[in-house]
Amino acid sequence: MAFIGDTLSRIKPSATIAVAQKARDLKATGRDVISLGAGEPDFDTPDNVKNAAIEAIRQGKTKYTPVAGIPELRQAIATKFKRENNLDYKPQQIIVGTGGKQVLFNAFMATLNKGDEVIIPAPYWVSYPEMVAVNNGTPVFVDAKKEFNYKLQPEDLEAAITDKTKWFVFNSPCNPSGAAYTHDELKKLTDVLLKYPHVHIMSDDMYEHLTYNDFKFATPAAVEPKLYERTLTVNGVSKAYAMTGWRIGYAAGPVELIKAMETIQSQQTSGTSSISQWAAVEALNGPQDFIEKNKAIFQARRDLVVSMLNQANGLECPTPEGAFYVYPSCAKLIGKKTPEGKVIKTDEDFVTALLETEAVAVVHGAAFGLGPAFRISYATSEKLLEEACRRIQRFCASLR
Repeated sequence: MAFIGDTLSRIKPSATIAVAQKARDLKATGRDVISLGAGEPDFDTPDNVKNAAIEAIRQGKTKYTPVAGIPELRQAIATKFKRENNLDYKPQQIIVGTGGKQVLFNAFMATLNKGDEVIIPAPYWVSYPEMVAVNNGTPVFVDAKKEFNYKLQPEDLEAAITDKTKWFVFNSPCNPSGAAYTHDELKKLTDVLLKYPHVHIMSDDMYEHLTYNDFKFATPAAVEPKLYERTLTVNGVSKAYAMTGWRIGYAAGPVELIKAMETIQSQQTSGTSSISQWAAVEALNGPQDFIEKNKAIFQARRDLVVSMLNQANGLECPTPEGAFYVYPSCAKLIGKKTPEGKVIKTDEDFVTALLETEAVAVVHGAAFGLGPAFRISYATSEKLLEEACRRIQRFCASLR
């Protein structure tokens, strides 16, 4: 009798975590590795947020919390949705989880039955299909092609919908491509979804505040209010507030769904860290001006990386509207050889050879469901990004 359950056979480890480990291992041998694989801002958590956490500890706010979140945080989230998205949610329509990942996972666990289909545009965040699979659902991938700047087209969405479709996963700005949908682009997708009342929308808005060049963020339930009751709007404090390690994600949606997710969480982790929740209250209610300053830094980094990658032999890098990733195509380099004679057959071969030759760690496009391409996170200093891009240019020039 096998000890490890069948569930594990339905999923694979995170490729982004694996790349980070490869980079660490190489660094341990003494190599000067530049790791551009992590999806994490390099800024520190704002002082007012840190101070709120310290004060919560001093005041003894260290006990178990309600499973769905402390009332103060659920109200702060409701206020945020009204202030920034013109969405009206009551606190009972909101749940707080240990990061956005848990919130998404619990939503799938609460709703998926064997055979239910979940439409996931590719390229996608590596965890979406694994979450669907482990909860007995069937991922249905639809390519968001490079010629459309990695944005899903409405006719492709409609072609993927069947009577088994339960969820459509929408992520804008997108991890890994950085693509973000304008109000009008999103409206074309919501017009399709209006025709299929059995399809629910899971909107992952985690990179909402990281958009550039005066881009205006839009979210499905606000663009098309008729979809409000069919939409789970997911967000968190990780990216905009540089609070990845605090592990606070949240979602708002129909009361029935939120209660189901709360039931699952009650038997899983119970309430999220009390200290992190009080820090998140301050993040959402406190000063927001630093977000614009951080965005300006990210935008300068984006422009630098896009420019330098497009100067590399064989790479084509679209300019993304948001997040802190670029997703260059390496299609023109497939089939070429390294100076050592190794053939680059796939984008995984490309990133492996890049790491071994130039000690630059990036994530291959196949991990995100669409290649040949690779993802670079530019959430690091301009000095390191310049050096990494020079190494990438040198590596590409060496292929024959």
